[in-house]
Amino acid sequence: MELSPIKISIKGLSVYAHHGVFDFEKAYGQEFLIDAEVTIKVTSADDISSTLSYADLADALVADAKQNPVDLLETLAQRLLALTFELGGAAVSKATITVHKPKAPLNHKFEDVSVTVKGKR
Repeated sequence: MELSPIKISIKGLSVYAHHGVFDFEKAYGQEFLIDAEVTIKVTSADDISSTLSYADLADALVADAKQNPVDLLETLAQRLLALTFELGGAAVSKATITVHKPKAPLNHKFEDVSVTVKGKR
């Protein structure tokens, strides 16, 4: 029997980072939230080497988001998507990354600002 693809999800992964267009955003930083949804092709039941560790993925996403500040959420989201495919190797068939900026500098009351990117092999 062929094993079904598995979806791994991480929601609301918090990281304090220094991304943004404005100088004060890069100087003072703010909280960002990351959602990752990864579909993997499992080749062996109950074998961690045939899957993607959600703990390793979370560690890698947080570490990367803390480094190399960028102006745009779009750039950060694309970078995290590429990292997800790199970390998961051939096991990853699809991935979606959403980066939330809940304290974005808007002059209006809002609940959330986010950017979502998707990729597949």
